[in-house]
Amino acid sequence: MEETRARLHALRAEAAERLVGLGDARTDVVDAARGANVDDEHDPEGATIAFERAQLEALAADARRRLADVDAALARLDAGTYGTCAVGGEPLAAARLAARPTATTCVRHASS
Repeated sequence: MEETRARLHALRAEAAERLVGLGDARTDVVDAARGANVDDEHDPEGATIAFERAQLEALAADARRRLADVDAALARLDAGTYGTCAVGGEPLAAARLAARPTATTCVRHASS
């Protein structure tokens, strides 16, 4: 289980680092637009500032979900329920946990 815990902590660190980077990128986009006299809604050269901010927010929301999923997996590990299907109670396949270490259901219940 220590290997699993280490892997989950590594995934958590990656997601947290990504979230910080996305926050920095959003700040850069907002700062770049501040004080600029541009009509980005009609700029034929590229994406609008609003689009870039929305895209960064969607990526940040994904990183926050990832953090929550990893935290929940760590809590299950502490509770002794990690690797057990939340629906049927059967053990999750090792291959499933290798592919999706935050999985809460077996493949059968995940697809139903």
